[in-house]
Amino acid sequence: MNQNLDEKKARFQSENTSTRLGHIAANLARIGTFCHTFYREAVESVVDETMWFIEWTAAEIEPEYAEEIVNIQVQLARWQLAFDCIWSDDSELRKIGEQSHTWSARVLDMSGLLSESRT
Repeated sequence: MNQNLDEKKARFQSENTSTRLGHIAANLARIGTFCHTFYREAVESVVDETMWFIEWTAAEIEPEYAEEIVNIQVQLARWQLAFDCIWSDDSELRKIGEQSHTWSARVLDMSGLLSESRT
């Protein structure tokens, strides 16, 4: 890993798992939004970062949640491999945007951050 990634990992892992899941949820929402605005570089960058965030979080959360976010990570990797085709297909781009927003809501729910703020 390069130094910047090591620093990002250290900062990220200093947060509690709820906050980390919140960051993952926020990134997934960004992916969904950026897909609708056609910012390919932004989408690719946030997908990369989100995959790292999942990597650095999955081992520290409940197994069923870990399985869910790792499945998201696998799908993000599939998208990376197909980005050239995806970006030339508005329908696929729309599906990715919708799926990312769905995952974002699910991961935010997992995080417990919304229920914590109501107490």
